[in-house]
Formats: sequence, structure tokens, C-alpha cells
Amino acid sequence: MDLVSVLLLMSSICSFALPELDLEEDALYALKLSLNASPNQLTNWNRNQVTPCTWANVECDQNNNVVRVSLAFMGFTGSLTPRIGALKSLKTLSLQGNSITGDIPKEIGNLTSLVRLDLENNRLMGEIPYSLGNLKKLQFLTLSQNNLTGTIPNSLASLPSLSNILLDSNNLSGQIPEQLFSIPEYNFTGNNLNCGVNYHRLCTSENADQGSSHKPKIGLIVGIVIGLVVILFIGGLLFFWCKGSKHEAFVDVPGEVDQRITFGQLKRFAWKELQIATDNFSEKNVLGQGGFGKVYKGILVDGTKVAVKRLTDYESPGGEKAFHCEVEMISVAVHRNLLRLIGFCTTPTERLLVYPFMQNLSVAYRLRVILVWLNTGAELKPGEPVLDWPTRKRVALGTARGLEYLHEQCNPKIIHRDVKAANILLDGDFEAVVGDFGLAKLVDVRNTNVTTQVRGTMGHIAPEYLSTGKSSERTDVFGYGIMLLELVTGQRAIDFSRLEEEDDVLLLDHVKKLQREKRLDTIVDCNLNKNYSIEEVEMIVQIALLCTQASPEDRPAMSEVVRMLEGEGLAERWEEWQHMEVATRQDYERLQRRLEWGEDSVHNQDAIELSGGR
Repeated sequence: MDLVSVLLLMSSICSFALPELDLEEDALYALKLSLNASPNQLTNWNRNQVTPCTWANVECDQNNNVVRVSLAFMGFTGSLTPRIGALKSLKTLSLQGNSITGDIPKEIGNLTSLVRLDLENNRLMGEIPYSLGNLKKLQFLTLSQNNLTGTIPNSLASLPSLSNILLDSNNLSGQIPEQLFSIPEYNFTGNNLNCGVNYHRLCTSENADQGSSHKPKIGLIVGIVIGLVVILFIGGLLFFWCKGSKHEAFVDVPGEVDQRITFGQLKRFAWKELQIATDNFSEKNVLGQGGFGKVYKGILVDGTKVAVKRLTDYESPGGEKAFHCEVEMISVAVHRNLLRLIGFCTTPTERLLVYPFMQNLSVAYRLRVILVWLNTGAELKPGEPVLDWPTRKRVALGTARGLEYLHEQCNPKIIHRDVKAANILLDGDFEAVVGDFGLAKLVDVRNTNVTTQVRGTMGHIAPEYLSTGKSSERTDVFGYGIMLLELVTGQRAIDFSRLEEEDDVLLLDHVKKLQREKRLDTIVDCNLNKNYSIEEVEMIVQIALLCTQASPEDRPAMSEVVRMLEGEGLAERWEEWQHMEVATRQDYERLQRRLEWGEDSVHNQDAIELSGGR
């Protein structure tokens, strides 16, 4: 067993059970290793951070299944891993023009969705796997210019969709299955196969080689006609696009397209397309509303559900180019715990961002799910469960990892500036997905670290940001700490109803008091029905209080928060914090006593003077 196989085996033993998407990530990452990719190749193929749909040379369908892997002419010298067989939805695998060695894994026969397999011009050895006969949808099979040996398996003759098979320039020998000669295009030249003059069978089809004299002419004529029609059609579209009436509600007003961000996975949507998807931005499709605008649920023409954020504060001196720049910045920040940007739309009066629809909505929504349903009945079924304690812990860790990526692994780093439960979304598996990151900079590009207005939500805003307008990673840490308290309590960061019970309006102050009094169990979300560990609750609260210290310098970085949530380093930080709190509280009490004594001495002095001689 080679070193790569040992590493992969160890990885599989140490990992948790993974959903299908993670299996695809693992398969692609294993392929990267087995191909001996250099440090400068496939740099964003990182299974710990990025979904495969955003990796270079990988394409996915609307359900985020990997359907195309194109790694042609990249100079790979390794081999093909058997784990490639996990890519069940793969339709195209193109690896031609490399120097790949070893056998063709029989596990490729598991890729039952495969339409095109191209391994031409490599150094592959061994026999053609019999399992390729399982690829019932395969249309194009190209194995030319390798060192393959043995016979052509009879299983290939049973492929119903095969229209092109090129096996030339190998060391194949023996009988060619008769049915393969009826395929429209084939090439068996450069082998020791039973074709040619001695066998009265052509080694290559006419379609693949010569063709009749009139077919090229017909093809040329048809091609010219089709080309002219396409040119006229595109010209007409451009004419109406540029000359469109200002009174037409569905005409998209063009802006300057930045090709850097329309290339690849990011799509530029037409205004009409999003207008139709959201039913003309109907209020019944509003998913939420915040400082950046409203978010609408939409359904694209192909049935894909999306969330469309319609920005309300987008004006900046940089105009559309500045917007494009910031959209590009957001689009390259890709992590399993960050909301992926699908595309955007710009007109002279509109800025819209398009995201995947998160079917379990936000953490804030789920924390108050029963109350919301009783009040509105919106998109909820009676008895739908709230977030259980294990899910809340997973949300805490996932959110921390997403913010850690924004702060410490993005270049340039991204400061969220509005971390709260409402901006932490939940995917179909209730995994945390941080949304709305980068939007503060997106709508205000005039300054790097000072905004013209404080952006955020009261109760979540760090004191230094509120007083100075200066934001940093530590302002996000403060908001994250408040979010942890929301997870534990199910309550809002500010709640004036607590005044009725003479409690603190701010959730942070309320929890601090209960923590000092060792009464945390009284504030844990009652919807959990005591199905939680009080030790774990105390741990989360401790981390939250460390994150919400008044001085930003005293707050931990998000990478430290991740480690503490994983059980490393909390005890030391907490003990240090308690000493500081005790000292601060003692100083405060001494100051209070001085003030009280000062007032008493003043009153006594006045009394003496008033009672003195006249």
C-alpha cells in the first residue's frame, strides 16, 4: 500500500460519518493527492474549508452535486485513486494531456451518470476495466495514446448510448467486439487488434477519419447559416437592450460587466429574472429585513430556490465598479460555514445579491419558532421542534469557524460588523452558515476601518464601535458572544419586558448577574425542557463573557474561541478573567463608598455651619 493510500485510510478512520457532499469532497481531495498536484496547483481544493462546487475546474448542478471535473493538460504525474468512484453524479471526467500512470480504477464503473470519459495522452497501463460496461449513459470514451494492454472488454459492446470510442495508439490485442464497428465514430489504429487489411475491417470509421465528399459541404453551409442566425439574434438583443424603453417594467438596465466576476460560478442575473422569481418582490415573499435591505424568497425558472437581498444603501463614490469589486471579495470567501454567493444584479438604481435558500431559515427564527408560529403561522407546522442542545453547540462551533475564516484566512480579511442570531442561517442539516458578511463594506467603500455610520443591531454592538465608529475583528467577537447568550437563553439581546421584573434590559448584564449569583439554570431556554448539560451551559456562558469584555484587547481571537469550544484553553482564560472581574468590582465598590462618604461629610459640614454662632 502506497503512502497516499495509508494517509487516506487514516483520514477515513479518524473522520466522522459524512453526508454525500462530504464524500464528494473526500473523493476529489483524494484525486488531488493521487495526481501529485504541486503546491501551486488546485490550491483551493481544501476539504476542511470549501465545498467542491467552488473549487477550480469543478462544476456542480443546481443541487450542488459534482457533475464535471476538467483537469486536462496540467502536467500531473501521479495515478488515479479508486475513491473517484464516489462521484455518483459526475457526467464529465477530462484528464487528457497529462502524464498519469498506473491502472484505470475499476471503480470508475460506479460513475453511472458519466457521459464523457477522456483519459487521452497519458501513461496509463493495464487492461481496460470490464466495469466500464456499467456506464449506460456513456457517449464518449477516449483512451487514445496510453500504454493499455489486453483485450477490449465485451462489456463495452453493450453500452446503449456510446457514439464515439477512441482506443488508438495503445498496446491492445485480440478480438474487437463486433458491435463496436457499428458505432458512428471509432478508432482502433496503432494496436495489435483484429482489424485492417488482414481482417477486412477498417480500424477507423469514416466519420472519424475521411467522410464523404458532400458531407463537409453540407456541414459548412449549415454552420454558416446557423452562425448568421446567431449573430443576428444576438445583435437584435443588444439593440433592444441598449435602446430599451424607460417605461417598460421588465427591461433590465445594463451596467458595465466586470468579466472577472461573471466568470466561473458567479452569475450575473437580469433584473427581469429576479423580478419574476420573487413575484415582483412581493411582500409575501419577504424572509427578513435588516440594515442592508429586505431579503426575498425566490424561485428561478429552473426551479431553484434562492434568497434575493435587495440592498437599500448601495450608493458610493466608486459606483458600480466599486460594487463589483466588493462582490468579488465576498465571492472568493468560501467556507462550509459561510453563505455562498450565487450571483448578483446591478442596474443604475438597484443592487441585488442572490444566495442559496436556507430551508431552516435563521438561528433567531428557530430560537423563537413556537412564538413566531403562534403569532403569524408563517412557514411552520404545529409542533415543529425548536433547536435542541446538541444542535445549538454545533451552531456555536460552526459560526466560530466561519468567523475565524473571515478574520484570519481571507486576504483581505473581512469584518462582519453585524454578528447576531438573525444572521446565522441554517442549512438542511441545521449546520450554521454565516450570512451578510462583507455587506457593511459593500455599501460603504469610502473608508477602510471607519464607517460613516455604525452598522449593526443594538445589544450586539461592541461599546468601542458604538462610541468611535471604528470596527475590527474584536467587534465581531463581541457580537458573537452575545449570539452565544442568545443560543443559551433563547432570548433577545435587548428585552424591555425584563424591566417589569426589575431585571436588566440588556441580556449581557442579566446573564452576568445570574452568573455571579450561580443561578444560570434559571435563564436556560425553557424550550429545551432541561435536556442539556449544565456544565456545557456554563462553558458556553464563560466563553460568551470572555468575548464580551469591555476592552477589545482583552477579548479572544476567533481562532482561540474555536479552540475553547473544542475544549482547549478555556480554564486558564476564565480564571484570569475572574481575577480581573473581582479587582474591577472591588475598585467600583471602593469608589462608591468614597462618593457616599463624601456626600455625608458635606451634609455634616453644612449642618455644623448652620448650627454655629450667629
